[in-house]
Amino acid sequence: MQRYVCKFGGSSLADGAQFKKVADIIKARPVRKYVVASAPGKRYPDDTKVTDMLYSCYYSAAAGQNYELILGQIRDRYLSIINDLGIDFDIDSEIDIIDSSLSRNPQKDYMASRGEYLNAKILAKYLDFGFLDAAECVHFDDNGVFMAEETNRDLNAILTGREYVVIPGFYGAKADGTIVTFSRGGSDITGSIVARAVIADMYENWTDVSGMLSTDPRIVKNPLPIEALSYRELRELSYMGASVLHEDAVFPVRKANIPINIRNTNRPDDAGTLISSELPRIPRKNKVTGIAGKKGFTAVLVEKSSMNSEIGFGMKMLKIFSDFGVSFEHMPTGIDTMSVVCQTSLFEPHRDEIIETIKEELKPDRFYVEDNLALIAVVGQGMAYSRGTAARVMKGLSDARINIKMIDQGSTEINIIVGVDDVDYEAAIRGIYDAVME
Repeated sequence: MQRYVCKFGGSSLADGAQFKKVADIIKARPVRKYVVASAPGKRYPDDTKVTDMLYSCYYSAAAGQNYELILGQIRDRYLSIINDLGIDFDIDSEIDIIDSSLSRNPQKDYMASRGEYLNAKILAKYLDFGFLDAAECVHFDDNGVFMAEETNRDLNAILTGREYVVIPGFYGAKADGTIVTFSRGGSDITGSIVARAVIADMYENWTDVSGMLSTDPRIVKNPLPIEALSYRELRELSYMGASVLHEDAVFPVRKANIPINIRNTNRPDDAGTLISSELPRIPRKNKVTGIAGKKGFTAVLVEKSSMNSEIGFGMKMLKIFSDFGVSFEHMPTGIDTMSVVCQTSLFEPHRDEIIETIKEELKPDRFYVEDNLALIAVVGQGMAYSRGTAARVMKGLSDARINIKMIDQGSTEINIIVGVDDVDYEAAIRGIYDAVME
C-alpha cells in the first residue's frame, strides 16, 4: 500500500478550525500515514505567529526581564485550539516545563521549537495518531550541522512497522539532547527528511496557496500557475525568492526520487503543483517555468589587461572574498574583466578591507563597486531545447525601458540571470513576464 508524508504549514494549523480541515484531509486518504506539523501561524493579517512569540519569551528571559505575559498568551493560544477541538490535553503542564526552562537556562533553539512540538502533540491527540519527538530522530552534530545519513538510518528504523504518526517539524537535537533548529520554514525540510526515511510514494506539502505561481502575484496580476516542474527548476526558483517551499527541502526527496505535491489546505480539491525529477510528460506551452528574483546585491568589477593570460587570477579574486567569509552569487567575465556579484549584507561589513586587498594583490587597471542591484532569474528546463528565449527576455526588458547591468546564463541553460537596478526590479519582472509567458 502507498505511503504519503504530509507536512502542514503554520497557516494550515493556525487555529481549531484549520486543525479540523487538516484532519479531514488526512482521513480522506488512508495513504496519508506520516504527518509533519508546523507551529501555529497567523490567523489574520495583524496576528502574531507563535514562533515569534516564543522568540520574544526567550529574549525577555535572556535579558532578565519578565516573560510571563507573553508565555500566558502562548498558553491561551493553544488552549483555544484544544477547546475548539474538544480534546483532553494538559497544556498547563507543558507550559510549566517551558517556564522552568526559561527560568533556569533559556535556550533560543529550544524555545523556538516548542511551537512545533506542542502543535504536533495536539494534532496527534486529535487524530488518534502516534507522536514521535523530532529530538529523538533528527540528528545534529556537536557543531549544529545536520547529520543526514544518521537521521535517515534512525528514522527508518523507528518508523518501520509504524504507521499514522505525527512528527514536529523545524528541529532536531545533538547527541546530548540540546535542541537545534533549521532555518525558518524548516518544517519543509523535516517533511522531506521523513519522506526519504519511509521511502514515501509522495511528499505532500500543504500550505495556503494552490501550488506555485510563475511569478510573484504582488508584482504581476494573476500570474499563470505552475502545474508541474522539476527539482532543478524548483531549486533555482526557491533560491531566487519563490518562497512556497524551503529551498533545502529539495535535497532529501530528490535523492530518493520522491515527488512533491504542493497543495492548498483551504482548497483541497485543487491539484496544486507536482514536482519531480523529470520534466512533465505533457509538453508545456511555455518553455519558461517561472520568474523569480531578489534585491540587495553588490557587484565588484575588476578590469586588467591580459587578465586571461594571468594564471590563477580568478582564484585569487575569489579567495579574497572567501577569506572575509563572503560567498559569491555570480561571476560574469570577459577577456579583461571579471565581476563578482554577492549579497550586499555579506559584503558591506568588509567593504573597505576587500577593496584594499583587491587593489593591493590584483593591481587592477580599473576597479569599481556597484550597489543596489537586483537579480532576476528566468527558469525553465525547456529553454535548453528551444530558440529565442533569451531574445524575448532582452526584448521584454527593452520594451520596459530597463537598463541591464548584468547577464549570466548557467551552463546547463536552465536559467538566465539578469541584473538591474533595485528601483527597476518590479518593472523588469513585469516586462520579462509579458515577453515570455503571455
